[in-house]
Amino acid sequence: MGKISPVAAKYIIHATIDIEGVVDRPDVIGAIFGQTEGLLGADLELRELQRSGRIGRIEVNTDTQSGKTKGSIDVPSSLDKAETAIIAAALEIIQRIGPCNAKIQTQNIEDVRVSKRNFVVERAKELLRNLQNNSMPDSQELADEVAYSVRVMEIQEYGKERLPAGPAIDSSDDIIIVEGRADVLNMLKHGFKNVIAMNGTSVPETILELCKKKVVTMFVDGDRGGNLIIRDLTSQADVDFVTKAPDGKEVEEITKKEIHIALRSKISGEQAKLEITKESEAYSSRNNNRENNNGRKPQFSRPVPRFTPRPQFNRKAFVNPEQKQKFKEMLENLIGTRGAQVLDQKLNTLGKVPISELATTLKSLNNTAYAVIFDGIVDLDLAKAAEGANVKYLVGMDSKVKPNETRCNVLTVGEL
Repeated sequence: MGKISPVAAKYIIHATIDIEGVVDRPDVIGAIFGQTEGLLGADLELRELQRSGRIGRIEVNTDTQSGKTKGSIDVPSSLDKAETAIIAAALEIIQRIGPCNAKIQTQNIEDVRVSKRNFVVERAKELLRNLQNNSMPDSQELADEVAYSVRVMEIQEYGKERLPAGPAIDSSDDIIIVEGRADVLNMLKHGFKNVIAMNGTSVPETILELCKKKVVTMFVDGDRGGNLIIRDLTSQADVDFVTKAPDGKEVEEITKKEIHIALRSKISGEQAKLEITKESEAYSSRNNNRENNNGRKPQFSRPVPRFTPRPQFNRKAFVNPEQKQKFKEMLENLIGTRGAQVLDQKLNTLGKVPISELATTLKSLNNTAYAVIFDGIVDLDLAKAAEGANVKYLVGMDSKVKPNETRCNVLTVGEL
């Protein structure tokens, strides 16, 4: 007997059956074929339609309870609408199955193509969403992605300290020493392949060896941390030239033009040593004057109007040697990373985040942060965020915050 698969059917007749007695599935199918035989003419004879594949396998599901049988009948059809409706109506003329009274009721005729069409529409919507979410990037994004891949492939690890470096360190007579890995990546991006990073404030032995053999240019960030690195390296090694990024900028973020300007304006290592010494003395003098003025009442040469004094904070709190040493080590490890490290009261690390996410992170820690060490300059916004999170110590490379502007104890490299 021919069969039509549900996949090829255009319509499916759904009917229910209610029998006053106990019968089996073959009894129901036999009654359908037997009682509709000759009723609709030769063209709509169920046996012939099934043999030719225009009517599919009739599915009967029955359940017997308390001496009565109930169930459902499904009839797949590839006939047209009118002929399928006639077959569906013909099922309802069956009144007996075996010795039992029965009633068949056609519930509906399902158009399989509608279901398939709905599936096609929903699937098309999903595919379109995926296409839009993964749309082709523009040419600039493609160029940036390729350039970044090339930079990552070119960067290598050099020496026993596995320092980030460009591929031309050995082959080039001149080398450029920068602070961190991000600086190396930026220099590679702009075509400088003879670059190597120190990865901290302590000078690696590999750098000292290179300074003996190569013409060395020290290229540091335009902040106080850069000055400290220059002072440290020039005191231990023979540095030929020194240059800095523009004030307030890091090597990792400056443009190709700014790099060339900085390298053209480099000075000798000896001259850099003298300038750094003068800056350090001036910085220490300012700090001493500020400390001497703390707690001293201002003297006025003429009467002044009464005013309500603003709250005065003192950030020169006591730091025990153990804390001081740990803060110093963590700050040295962060130099060049533009990152921040958050500590709890036991000086355990709660997490490391980029500086751009530090304020948000402090809010989310629910006053559990005790100290923050970061590779950057303490400004008023960051101090206020730390104050709001009850942070006790804020440790950075330098500070723009006055002593009376925050309750946090602000510490810098010079004070450590």
